[in-house]
Amino acid sequence: MATARKPARRRTAKPEPEPVKCTPCGGTGEVSRAVRVGRKQRVVGQQTGMCLACFGSGEATTD
Repeated sequence: MATARKPARRRTAKPEPEPVKCTPCGGTGEVSRAVRVGRKQRVVGQQTGMCLACFGSGEATTD
């Protein structure tokens, strides 16, 4: 009489941890700066630029 075998275990790959978001830009890759004009340096708007901490990737460096 043949004995029943247990089904083989399947090894599942561990999910990769999610990358940590960059703090200055909040993970967007862009930061906003106030635009000032005139002698009194009043704020007239905002200008968006690339985040220099993560170079636009949105992920924090591992250093």
